[in-house]
Amino acid sequence: MTRVEGSSPPGQELLSSVGAAWTRAPYPSLVVDATGTLVEINAQAARLFPAAGRGVPLAEAAPDWLAEGHRRAVMAGEDASGPVRGRHGQRTLEAHATPGAGGEVVWWLVDDTHRELAEAALKEEQERTGFLAEASSRLLASLNTERCMEVAVELATQYLADAAVLVAPATGRRHPLSLCAGGRVAHRTLRIDPAEVPGLKEALQGFPPVPSRWIDPSALPEWALPDGFTGPVGSVVVTPLPGHGVPAGALILLRRSDNAAFDASEEIFARVFAARAGAALSAARLYMEQSSITATLMEDLLPPLLRRVHGVEFAGSYRAAQDTERVGGDFYDVHPGAGPGEQSLAVLGDVCGKGLEAAVLTGKIRSTLQALLPLAGDHQHLLRLLNGTLLNSRHTRFATLVLASVLRRENTTHLWLTSAGHPLPLIVRQDGAVEEAPTSGTLIGVLQDVKSVTAEVDLRPGETCLLYTDGVTEARGGPLGDVMFGDERLKDALAECAGMPAEAVVERIHMLVAEWIGDNRHDDIAVMAITAPRTTHLTAVDGHTAGRYTA
Repeated sequence: MTRVEGSSPPGQELLSSVGAAWTRAPYPSLVVDATGTLVEINAQAARLFPAAGRGVPLAEAAPDWLAEGHRRAVMAGEDASGPVRGRHGQRTLEAHATPGAGGEVVWWLVDDTHRELAEAALKEEQERTGFLAEASSRLLASLNTERCMEVAVELATQYLADAAVLVAPATGRRHPLSLCAGGRVAHRTLRIDPAEVPGLKEALQGFPPVPSRWIDPSALPEWALPDGFTGPVGSVVVTPLPGHGVPAGALILLRRSDNAAFDASEEIFARVFAARAGAALSAARLYMEQSSITATLMEDLLPPLLRRVHGVEFAGSYRAAQDTERVGGDFYDVHPGAGPGEQSLAVLGDVCGKGLEAAVLTGKIRSTLQALLPLAGDHQHLLRLLNGTLLNSRHTRFATLVLASVLRRENTTHLWLTSAGHPLPLIVRQDGAVEEAPTSGTLIGVLQDVKSVTAEVDLRPGETCLLYTDGVTEARGGPLGDVMFGDERLKDALAECAGMPAEAVVERIHMLVAEWIGDNRHDDIAVMAITAPRTTHLTAVDGHTAGRYTA
């Protein structure tokens, strides 16, 4: 560059405008001319760039990103854009340009390392928070224990490690395992020794183990290495899965030797994740245990499957008040006699109320009747004892029911029918005529003394006695949904069932009532049919001609 006599040296005019204070500024500062040559540097810049000096090309003394930024700043002139950023050793620098009229540029450099680290830490925390939110959502999406274990190891391998093994508490002498590597999950149930993995035994007991970071691959048992896990093990973390008061299991996280080892923050984060996985597993296990208990108890509350007993057909149908419920306040049972010559006892009843609480009382009534079977021949005595049991119960509900003792004698089925505050049984004859059984009685569970009248009815082949709860006759439907099905409509429907088997009678009545109700609300509905089956005999005229069936 040619210097004109009397003129200021390159950059001096710019320095004068900036002020001499720049030399004492706490930030590194450089003055670079239009050719990319250093004109002036302050003390901070000299310490930052030891090779820098007057007349030294910027590209030789500073990082390439700064030299390239200067080239663009000279081309842009006073329209130079914002700062440029880049790495210099372990630091991140941000360079701000102040252009001069002659193409010179003063560069002010700010150490941006701490801000960059803070942003990186913030981004990592945001990613971890997002991961934990996703983990919680996916872990709690299923109350199936095996599925919850599967999701836990899948999430662990996506964010925390190259492979993961979840060890659940032992069932008997075997531990359920879920293993994941490369996106593939396997479930196993093995007899293992937790002491083979350092810290695992303590983790399964609920105590936080000391993390084992550098385990020799030979120290890990074969069962702790998932299929698809390649490369030598570099680091391992074992962390407990805390549950609701009891350990939910333990999580083994493995990283290959070519991956960074677990640092302290990652170990803490792994434990935060494990706490959420443990809570989800504990909830799933508790739900499955309660479901198992409920299913076991439900077996005794559900209406039984009815069948032919000693030559008499029995069939039943039940519909709870809520479609989401399986049990309610209506019930029926058939207790077969000891032999063909012994009476069978059929019971159909209705407990005040609906839902599970009513179903519990029906279970108690059914159990009590089972115990009173030796007295089944005396309905009055049986009802008196059952009434006393309900009066002494903590339940304040009452019940109505009808008892039917059934005995088949040759071609006639004899019934003893007793109603205890219940709708009267209906009998449909062979010709379609429908009769009410002449029985009556007081409901049970309210009065100290109960009274009843027992009716005796004979059923000829093809005739049926129908027992039902008031959920049938009080079912509301019709065009406006406010008309009860009623007694007469039930009798007309039953008349059409003359000669049908018990199953067909029950199905027909149930279908008509369901159509009548539609989508309207209704009470519990129970129906039972007792049918004397048609009998057929093959008769021959003379022992040689074809025979015919007769009833």
